[in-house]
Amino acid sequence: MRISLLKKIFYVLVLLLSCTFSWSQNRLLSKNTRVSVLTCGTGNESYSLFGHTAIRIADPENFIDTVYNYGAFNFDTPNFVLKFAKGDLQYFAVAHSYTDFINVYTYEQRSVYEQELNLPDTLKQKLFDNLNTSLASGESHYTYKFIDKNCTSMVVDMINKTLDTVAIIKNTDTNISYRTILYPYFENHFYEKLGTSIIFGKKVDQLGTQIFLPFELQKSLKTIEFKNHLLAKETKTVLQFNPNPPSSWWNNWYTYLILLGLIVVFNKSFINQLYLTVMGVLGIFFVFAGFYSLHLELEYNYNILLFNPLLLAVTYFSYRENNKRIFQSVIASLFFLVVYLFIVSNKVHFFIVLPLIVTNGILLVQLAIKNKKKSAII
Repeated sequence: MRISLLKKIFYVLVLLLSCTFSWSQNRLLSKNTRVSVLTCGTGNESYSLFGHTAIRIADPENFIDTVYNYGAFNFDTPNFVLKFAKGDLQYFAVAHSYTDFINVYTYEQRSVYEQELNLPDTLKQKLFDNLNTSLASGESHYTYKFIDKNCTSMVVDMINKTLDTVAIIKNTDTNISYRTILYPYFENHFYEKLGTSIIFGKKVDQLGTQIFLPFELQKSLKTIEFKNHLLAKETKTVLQFNPNPPSSWWNNWYTYLILLGLIVVFNKSFINQLYLTVMGVLGIFFVFAGFYSLHLELEYNYNILLFNPLLLAVTYFSYRENNKRIFQSVIASLFFLVVYLFIVSNKVHFFIVLPLIVTNGILLVQLAIKNKKKSAII
């Protein structure tokens, strides 16, 4: 009896949900509907360093105030970390109430800006229908790519699809590289800046001609025209918080320089070999990541010339006390280090890797001098 009653309740709920969703899918928006792009400020967590983009549909007559967010993913995905590293982790869109969305950013103390789109009613309806169809059909699921597919690019694609033209294009900062565009976002996050500087390869040195960050979209929308008028109205500030940079005793230039300085000053054989081993192992990791990962940003990583797997040969021959092989592998490593210096000299991350270049150079030159004399005696 109880099971039968539960089944009936379940079927009624399913029917109600189906009807509600179907009704929302076919709902006609009123003439007072506003469509806007929300740009959310940066945060101090790694996932929030670049901000966020979403679309808002607000129709007070139909009690609709929904935010469509293309930045959701499932932490319970099997092999989550491996999928994210490989580049085949699935992201998807979710719909929130505007109130809930704003409450989250109020709690996180992150600013939110709104740009209402200057669209005719027919296109507002078309965008609303496209968004709901995307949610219902699974079209909103996509494989995340740092530059090519993310919450901002998906919003751009959806709006362009609705306008039936490539109206939203990047029209600012197209003469500087993606790496240069990204660099300021890591202010007060030193080791995150260092990490991305050394793991990103050649792709991020290309000119940043594609919109991939929320504030790039916001800046472009201010000047883009559609049918002889500006596509976006004046930017409105919904939430405003002053940046509150994190304070850390270790995540800064000082610990970085002190650590490398101590390695050079102490000049202990064990410490030097440990340092060179770590550099070589990281080089192998970068090689593996470049081949394994589908993230194009990790391919053709010339930073491998600094984090050179050949340094493992230096430490191996040092352990075996093979002076001739030590000298040969050191000279080869110095050659690649000089090549790297020329490649990186005009890049925005030159100064952040310069202490590593100097440390590698000092240790390798010392080894070359020491083992050249010994191999000559032998």
